[in-house]
Amino acid sequence: MTRTPPTPDLISPSRPVPHDASATPIFQSSSFLFDSYAQIEDVFAGRSDRFIYSRGDNPTVCELEDLIARLEGGEAARGFSSGMAAICGAVLPFVQAGDRIVAVEHLYSDAFRLFETVLARFGVETVYIDGTDTQAMVDALAGARLVYLESPTSWTFRLQDLRAIATEARRLGVVSVIDNSWATPLYQRPHDLGVDLVVHAASKYLSGHSDTLGGLVTGSREMIQAIDHEATHLFGGRMSPMDAFLVLRGMRTLDMRMARHMQTGLELARGLADHPQVTAVHHPGLLATRPEGLSGFGGLFAFDLAAGLDVARFCDALRTIRIGVSWGGPESLIVPGQAACGLAGAANVFQRFGVSPRTIRLAAGLEPAALLMDDLRTALHAAAEAAA
Repeated sequence: MTRTPPTPDLISPSRPVPHDASATPIFQSSSFLFDSYAQIEDVFAGRSDRFIYSRGDNPTVCELEDLIARLEGGEAARGFSSGMAAICGAVLPFVQAGDRIVAVEHLYSDAFRLFETVLARFGVETVYIDGTDTQAMVDALAGARLVYLESPTSWTFRLQDLRAIATEARRLGVVSVIDNSWATPLYQRPHDLGVDLVVHAASKYLSGHSDTLGGLVTGSREMIQAIDHEATHLFGGRMSPMDAFLVLRGMRTLDMRMARHMQTGLELARGLADHPQVTAVHHPGLLATRPEGLSGFGGLFAFDLAAGLDVARFCDALRTIRIGVSWGGPESLIVPGQAACGLAGAANVFQRFGVSPRTIRLAAGLEPAALLMDDLRTALHAAAEAAA
């Protein structure tokens, strides 16, 4: 049975705010001062949690970390300068040469490149499994050090049985990591299902305004401390106070925005599923059954154009929906698989796992659904005419 978490408090700061400000201020300071030798000695000795340097901790960033940890049900969190920095922070401290990672197929393209280039160069092997085959995922965990999940996966939007995989991973001592950017903690809480570390590209739905970069990792205090010892302090990819402020600003409206993204995305997915020029729609909301834990949907999904349609003509005929990477902001965006399949670089996830050049990834924004559907129908008609 899917459990819906209680409505979160996204507005009230968890820490005292100077001057009773209604929003957490930006502490745009690289370092913090001490009144005495005893104070700085206590910090260095670990007897005090005073702020010292923003590459470690910053009050604005810590406020965001407190909020995402509370929403996800983790004990602690760390903020990073981007979603990829957060993925690196969640993975690199827990693997070493000779280890094996089990990852789902159709994972985020740059996570794939991290595994296939940097980690492979240092002797870490990654094997990829169809995440919809729970038994295959579970069987692959024996002898692994880490399992990397996305539910749903990028571009194909396939789901995994997170509880079954995480339960077996924990029994075997395998660290489990999931990218939860698509569902957000409003619609999926992987910690409740046994997953160790939850990653967010805060640039997406959490921020929601297409104006900042950031990443977050939540987990147990022990695992976040392990991330601190390497990724936070030594990699240097810490979230800035300004970016943390912008994500906090966005999260105040997260529940309302996600409801709109979900409603619009479902309307578009259903409309496209009935269109004669579309052969498939990849959206978890259209599935008859779903694994435990997913109580709602993001607005990002994909669909396949009919064979012979001119992909470029379809893209260029759109007027309201724009061509652009990323997602989670107020504007609707598409990325054509035909272009993504030509992504430069040795490790191309689209070619490795067979993303069709006829696949179009669509991020439903906050525009009226009827306006977006009209735009899609017009572009599909133009693509069909060009192919005739």
